[in-house]
Formats: sequence, C-alpha cells, structure tokens
Amino acid sequence: MISASLHQDLTNDLAQLADQIKIWASEIGFQGCAITGTDLSQEQTSLTEWLDQGMHGEMHYLSENIEKRLDASLLVPGTQRIISVRMDYLPADIKTLELLSQPDKAYIARYTLGRDYHKLIRQRLKQLGNKIQTSTGHEVSFRPFTDSAPVLERPIARNAGLGWIGKHTLLLNRKAGSWFFLGELFINLPLPIDPPETEQHCGRCTACLDICPTRAFPKPYVLDARRCISYLTIEYRGSIPTELRPLMGNRIFGCDDCQLVCPWNRFAKHSQEDDFKPRHGLDDIELIELFEWDEATFLKRTEGSAIRRTGFEGWQRNIAVALGNSSGNPRIIKALNERYPLASPLVQEHIEWALNELASKAPKPDLIT
Repeated sequence: MISASLHQDLTNDLAQLADQIKIWASEIGFQGCAITGTDLSQEQTSLTEWLDQGMHGEMHYLSENIEKRLDASLLVPGTQRIISVRMDYLPADIKTLELLSQPDKAYIARYTLGRDYHKLIRQRLKQLGNKIQTSTGHEVSFRPFTDSAPVLERPIARNAGLGWIGKHTLLLNRKAGSWFFLGELFINLPLPIDPPETEQHCGRCTACLDICPTRAFPKPYVLDARRCISYLTIEYRGSIPTELRPLMGNRIFGCDDCQLVCPWNRFAKHSQEDDFKPRHGLDDIELIELFEWDEATFLKRTEGSAIRRTGFEGWQRNIAVALGNSSGNPRIIKALNERYPLASPLVQEHIEWALNELASKAPKPDLIT
C-alpha cells in the first residue's frame, strides 16, 4: 500500500509534469494544450441520434467502433489521460471573401492550401511524447492522433477546456476563434485533469447557421453532412444532388462560410508554420486552369496535400459544378466540351449539367418583329 507521503510526492510530481508538458507543447509549436480523461460516455445519446438519422451520409466509418469513440482506454489500452492540443492554421495575407464573389476563381478551404497537416501534427505530438518519456526516466506509453481513428476530437478538446462547441459544430476558442487544427496524445500517466469548458459563448448569434449556402444545419449544434459542401466535395464519391449544385458557387474543395462569418474569428491568429502557407497559387487561381489539369498534373500539384483525398475524378466533378456556376465565357464552354469525351461517366454528368446551366443563363438574342 502506498503511504500518504509517497502518494503526495507522486501527485506533486505529476502536477509539475503537467505544467511542463504545456510549456513543451508551446515550444514545439502548439498554441493550446490541456489534459482530460478518457470517458466520453456523455456523447453517446447525441452521437447515436445523429447516426440514426443518417446525417453522416456515406461516412460509414463514423458508425463503427462507437465504444472506442466513447472510451479512449478501449481504443488504446492503458490510456489514462488525453493531452489535447490545437495549432493555428490560417495563412496570412490570403483572399477569402473576395474569391467567393469572383465566380471564375476557385475557392479552396483555407486549411488545405498548404501541406497536409496530419503528418506535421503527428510528428509534433510524437516529439511531445518523447520529451515526456525522457523527463520521467521511465517507459511511457503514448500514441498521437489528429483527425484520424475513432477519436471524438471536439468533445475531447472541450472537456480539456480548450474551447466550446459552437452552433456550427466546430470548436471555438475565445482567443483564437476556430481557425485551428486539433490533435491528441493518448498517454498512460494519471496526470491531473484540467477543468472543462462548461459554458457556451455563442449567445443569440446564428450567423453561421444563416450563412450556410446549402442550409446544412437543421438546428443549432447539428450538422447534416449530406447537405454540407465540405462533405460533398471531399468525402462524397457520388453524383452531387442537382438541387445543391447551384448553391455551391465556386467552392471546389471544402467550405469556410460558417467560419468566415463567425464573430469570434476576429480574434484568430495567423499561423507561423511554413507548411501551412499556400502552395502552387491555389489561394488565387482560375477554375479553368484547374479544370485543364490532367491526372498526372493533379497528382504532382497536390503531392503532400489534403486535396488528394477527393481524387482526380472528384476534383473534376467539383470543378465542373463550379464552372456551371461561373460566368460561362467562351473559354469555359470550350473546355467543358473538350473534356467531356475524356471524362468518366460521373464527371460527364456534371459537365452536361454545367453546360445546360450556362446555356440557360446565356442572354437571348432580341427577336426581330
């Protein structure tokens, strides 16, 4: 049996270690770090209801391993705590709202303009884990995650006190808005837990719900992925519903509207990470230029980018929809017609829609009477 004095010494050591972990996290490049437990059973009811209503669309993996999502110790046996971190990703000096008002330009979600964040954040988390292990002088078991595996990132971050979940279902932080990535380090140490965020700070604001082009929020704090442009352009592999296509505008990979309009994002900080800086001019580029890429060019220009997730077929499908919402100048019409015989049946369907949409909007010649 551990004596009271020894127990107190261990408690003090763990508290000092927790403080040091947050210092290391900041030095490594994370803008927030806090510690929470493994129990997420309070999420079961809302998660089950959301899945039962089919709002996850074809992301079938979200309905798997539910028990592991609700208890991290089942996902990684031996886990006693979760170290939750955030890293700002908003690049400096990029166009946002301006692009959405220029229908011949491509709008790509801000988080994916640079290199894929998964590798960077996992490396930093592993670095943090190694520092913890070295400092203790003992074998410490840890495993890093970021937007991967059955991990409920936003509830974990909220429970750790890094922010609250807004009406748009994203995590919000008073000092940083929502332009950040989340990551987790599962660890087998009984570190002291930080207090959770228990208050909502959205008030009466519904700006994020009101701005959504496709009305993807049936009510506050609930997202219907089947209507979400991010889901449709990234995760979904099928034919985009025709009634949603005109509402997508020039958004070809993801959508930031609910973040762009959020008042809390006036406090967002620009990222200092070189890996998050835009590559290949994707922050200000014509749709037609992207549509003229062949598959080899697509693979080359998106190497190391999250854009690869949609695949070349999805990329062409998305751009075809955006071109149907464009000005429809002669070069665009020509490109759509030239691509048609080379495209897959899925892309052909969206090219046909685009050509018909542009034809319906074209000015009609005056009739001679």
